[in-house]
Amino acid sequence: MIAREGFAVIAVVLVLAVLLIGGGLWADTWWVRGPAWVVAVGGLAFTLYFFRDPDRTPPADARDNGLLAPADGRVVAVVDEHEPLYLDGPAQRVSIFLSPLDVHVNRVPARGVVEYVQYRPGDYLVAWHPKASEKNERSELGVRHPSGTKVLFKQIAGAVARRIEYHLAEGDTVAAGDRFGIVKFGSRMDVLVPPQGSLTVEEGERVRAGETVIGWLPHGPSSPEGPEPSDPQ
Repeated sequence: MIAREGFAVIAVVLVLAVLLIGGGLWADTWWVRGPAWVVAVGGLAFTLYFFRDPDRTPPADARDNGLLAPADGRVVAVVDEHEPLYLDGPAQRVSIFLSPLDVHVNRVPARGVVEYVQYRPGDYLVAWHPKASEKNERSELGVRHPSGTKVLFKQIAGAVARRIEYHLAEGDTVAAGDRFGIVKFGSRMDVLVPPQGSLTVEEGERVRAGETVIGWLPHGPSSPEGPEPSDPQ
């Protein structure tokens, strides 16, 4: 499956590839034709690979109270900090770096109702820079879990990424693992939860969006009994 956010880019690359291949047919020498075809086919293949959108199934025991990874990539930070935007208090932050080779479709980390949506233009520091979450172009999305726990997650553009897309609005009801957007060509995602959430992920760990459990949230009034927040499973 191909992410819908990539259709326009793929169309442009396809047209360029056809032009390069067509131009190569008119070349009299192989040293011109060969590189043109390699660039055309390689560019199209990479673009299709980048915008791949594989199906993901959240673990059954994590759909109610689990905190799922919102992106594929490597965990570059697990820290405590103050969050003034949506949680408005102490928070635990998990930062995930996405290389250009990772799947870039982003997924909602926890079920609930969307209460906070902000887009902020900014700089383009490298995605793993400590100040990237404060200074870079980003989206900020807040969901209130049925337990009342707030979860904030951010799409953060990196040095290469120049396009953030998301499809959530305040009032939307979401499930853990739902697709919600993409950051094109290298980026970072942050997830922030208050201290009552229990994180189970460590720096350096590889995670998969919508499948890897990175923590647990308290049980809500409509949540069936499941793992307690402190359960590291």
